[in-house]
Amino acid sequence: MAKYGQSAAKNVKSAMRRRKKGTLKSGSGRTVKSRKQAIAIALSEARKKGAKVPRKSSGTRRRGSKKR
Repeated sequence: MAKYGQSAAKNVKSAMRRRKKGTLKSGSGRTVKSRKQAIAIALSEARKKGAKVPRKSSGTRRRGSKKR
């Protein structure tokens, strides 16, 4: 089963074009130059639209003993 829906893929394609053109902006208003950031923005927009996108990972956390 596919992880991402068709509309999510379209969003990513659109964001990559906007990034290349120089019109893709981040939340702070700066122009996005990073490919990874462009994809993250596109998936976030797709999520808001209700597209089939997996849940955002909350980062990698280690539980257990800490080194002192």
